[in-house]
Amino acid sequence: MTSSPNTNQPQALSDETQKVVQAFDGLETDAKLAWFYLVYKNMGSSITPAAPAATDPELAPMLLGDYYKLSNDEQLAIMRQIVNREDTEYSHAYGALKENNQLMVWYAWAQAMGDTVVGMPGDYQPTEAINDLLSQIEALDFDDQISIFRTIASNMGYTNIKPIETQAQTGKTSSL
Repeated sequence: MTSSPNTNQPQALSDETQKVVQAFDGLETDAKLAWFYLVYKNMGSSITPAAPAATDPELAPMLLGDYYKLSNDEQLAIMRQIVNREDTEYSHAYGALKENNQLMVWYAWAQAMGDTVVGMPGDYQPTEAINDLLSQIEALDFDDQISIFRTIASNMGYTNIKPIETQAQTGKTSSL
């Protein structure tokens, strides 16, 4: 069972950046994981300064502690569950985080890949779609890149918390 994707897209997304998010959404699960890893590998030094000051790693002990003790197969399964928004314990833990903390999880995992986190296969070759998506993101300015990363990160994980309906949706005014 999966939750519905976050429909509250950040207002700052332009048509160009929305197309990048849509292209990412069109990738299959393992391609999404590969793209995230390659983004952090290629651009981690520019992404990282934005995240740590606005994050609190203590909010994710399961994802930034217990996770590292699991086998490579278990870690990969959890990453896939998060990407696919499956109703699992780890996916719930991820879905409960705010976007900056979700980005911190991916950053921490990318930094530990091949050490305490399952690494990419040595012979892995990214697909043309992944390379195209990397080129698109690298061509954007920093604010657009971060907006895309936050949007993508927030569309992963499982949460059963639904957005509050607006007055336009309910036809009712709020009462005090």
